Amino acid sequence: MKRSLFTTLTLLAFAALLCVAPAAAGDQEHPLEVAQWEYDAGGEFEEAFDAHGNTPSQEGDIVERTPDPFEGWNRFWFQVNDNLYFYLLKPVSQGYSYVVPERPRQWVENFFTNLMFPVRFVNSLLQGKFESAGMETSKFIANTAFGLGGLADVASDMGPVRPTPPGDEDLGQTLGAWGIGNGPYLVWPVIGPSSARDTVGYVGDHFLTPTTYLNPWYWSLAAKSYEKINFVSLRLGEYEDIKEGAIDPYVTFKSAYLRYREKKVSQ
Repeated sequence: MKRSLFTTLTLLAFAALLCVAPAAAGDQEHPLEVAQWEYDAGGEFEEAFDAHGNTPSQEGDIVERTPDPFEGWNRFWFQVNDNLYFYLLKPVSQGYSYVVPERPRQWVENFFTNLMFPVRFVNSLLQGKFESAGMETSKFIANTAFGLGGLADVASDMGPVRPTPPGDEDLGQTLGAWGIGNGPYLVWPVIGPSSARDTVGYVGDHFLTPTTYLNPWYWSLAAKSYEKINFVSLRLGEYEDIKEGAIDPYVTFKSAYLRYREKKVSQ
């Protein structure tokens, strides 16, 4: 019987757990909130906060210019997402991290990051960043061919490849580069903070994501859920650290998200 794509990926990930090769990924800075947009935030997200975990507002900045007409809706889903994290996602991720060592979990993250190549490549082209598109292609080929399908990030230390940071381009960023404003600020269940522009971008990127096309649909859901659990397991405690120091966590993460996205669009 022909082996399904899902089964193949599962076996590949399991094989990585038994592999004795050295880890290819080095130390990384990690974002502080558990949401899709933060894959590439790293230290830039941390810089948005002051010593007390709050984001200082400046008159006329992106936070002031972005309307929040659905604040009631947004605060409701912010609280729902917060509860989902503490009562579901965090306990599952803790159990997963207890069973699976950190090195194989990093390999899994490398695999999913490599798999998102179409999103980064297409949006680099749409923004006219042809050099970045070429770098992404080089990195994808190197990691796929020599990194066990992307489990190892062998391209990171290859000077000639000079890859762009993972997740550095998306359709929301592309729309911003084309001159389209944020529109209203929004918070979505599970996805987290967004805006009208980034919501449209998220939908577009959904169709560029390979796991979207796993069939039947619950395989796609399982793959994305596993990716999220693995992602959170590598960053346990970071969300809590920021939330505990914030006077109003909703305002804190809203401000940081909007400033971070503005910075990415301007680059």
